[in-house]
Amino acid sequence: MLAKKTSKNQLTLPKAVVQHFAGVDYFDVSTDGLSITLKPLRPSRLDEIRAKLEQLGITEQDVSDAVAWARKNP
Repeated sequence: MLAKKTSKNQLTLPKAVVQHFAGVDYFDVSTDGLSITLKPLRPSRLDEIRAKLEQLGITEQDVSDAVAWARKNP
């Protein structure tokens, strides 16, 4: 398979490769000077939690208020 570098230094990955990484938008890129390695980065658990809180409409202030309440009411 081939991947062509564009004039803007971008690579288009072959469809056959990308299909193995459904849901992956970011890759960690490294090199040993002779080859390039791409490792898929999946969303962290923290990102999932933040997304769920946003979906539920829970703000940072709501969390702070809940923590303050819990500390006053052991």
